Amino acid sequence: MKSGDRSLQGIALCMLAYTFLSLQDAAIKWLVADYSVVTILFWRSLVVVVACMAVGRMELMRRAWRSSSKRLLVVRGLLSIVAWLLYYTAARDLSLAEMTTLYFSAPIMVTVLAAIFLKEHVSRWQWLVLVLGFIGVVVACRPDSMGEPLPIVLTLLAALCWAFTYIQLRQVDEQTSVMQQMLITNGVFVVCVAVALPWTHTPSPTSAWLGMLAAGLVGGIGQFLLFASFLRATATLLAPFEYTGLIWAFLLSNLVWGTLIDVPLMVGAGLIAVSGTLAMILARHHSRRRKPDYSEVKAWQKTSP
Repeated sequence: MKSGDRSLQGIALCMLAYTFLSLQDAAIKWLVADYSVVTILFWRSLVVVVACMAVGRMELMRRAWRSSSKRLLVVRGLLSIVAWLLYYTAARDLSLAEMTTLYFSAPIMVTVLAAIFLKEHVSRWQWLVLVLGFIGVVVACRPDSMGEPLPIVLTLLAALCWAFTYIQLRQVDEQTSVMQQMLITNGVFVVCVAVALPWTHTPSPTSAWLGMLAAGLVGGIGQFLLFASFLRATATLLAPFEYTGLIWAFLLSNLVWGTLIDVPLMVGAGLIAVSGTLAMILARHHSRRRKPDYSEVKAWQKTSP
């Protein structure tokens, strides 16, 4: 198949992936208004684990257990739990558009963390792009009309946790497959969240329970589509299309909750999208990588459970 055709397939898969991931966020935002975040995350993660086992069976479990990156992925899973708990707790008070916009500040943080912890060189242009992204975050937060800052702080802390998980992902052994990563991290979720269930469980009717399973299903499909897109196109090519997630978040906010999207949020989202895209392009140009691999999958792509 021609490289151009594969790239177009990658773009289509990436956009479709963010459609499913946006639906997942909308479903969970709807659920957290009445039900425990811990309960929702348990069923969501369990669906992903069952799906991985159905595809990879016992051989996948053996390979995951023998992986040299097993401990790193367990730590990454624990950090991801913190990120998701913060993110969906904030979902009770923020619109889907607001929380998604702030979530996309994660790639800005990744560049800073890579410079600090991985000692990667950050050029002057990259710092300028980060400043642009920071301005976008400030505009989106609308400090002049901020009534309750806690949900915004929780969302930004979640983005910081995801940025850390991306730094960890860069250190994962290349022999550890995507399925192994998904199984280990989601397995950590199921075990840890199950321990907390007796104290946090919210009695749920059948409709809510099915909604939690549906959130896990669409989220799992989104993850698979996203990884499939990276097998067909480079991260640099796909970066602008990842921000279609913002468009879906804005549409769903308006259609489902009737949220009116104001100008500051739209301007902030645009600045964040431009900053994230340019940051990715500049980073790729600086590193001069020749081909993509799974280590390029970014924290803000919601590959975490």
